[in-house]
Amino acid sequence: MARWIESWLPGSPAGNGDVPGHPGEQFGLPATGHYSVAGVGRRIGGICIDWLLAYLLVVLVAGTEAIGTPELSWWVLGAWYAVTVLMVAVLGASPGHLALGMRVARTDMARHVGVPRALLRTAMIAVVIPVIFIDADGRGWQDRASTTIVVRVLRA
Repeated sequence: MARWIESWLPGSPAGNGDVPGHPGEQFGLPATGHYSVAGVGRRIGGICIDWLLAYLLVVLVAGTEAIGTPELSWWVLGAWYAVTVLMVAVLGASPGHLALGMRVARTDMARHVGVPRALLRTAMIAVVIPVIFIDADGRGWQDRASTTIVVRVLRA
């Protein structure tokens, strides 16, 4: 049986309570290989790469004297947010996703994530709390609210 909170989240399978055979099965995704659901470890690695990239960008622009200042963390957060939203909206993947063979896909399998979904999804990741609540499909609240899922992509 679905929990009460799932009933208001877009894209939630509220109602039947059936557990899928593998993550992403309800969206027609395979269990392994290309377009299978990306694992939590890979996703954490991707966000770490994104965060380090944002940190490097801020230090390159502001200089090394910015290290240790109270404003640095806000500038890093802003750079991470801007880079992530832009890349996910346009390419469907952040730099960390690209480096680790992942992309953000819409659950209706439309071609582009788009700016509104990327803005919402990234803002919810910045809050961190929605990220730690993952469902059987490996989707956090940020993915459920933006009707997206992070999948693996294999390079040719």
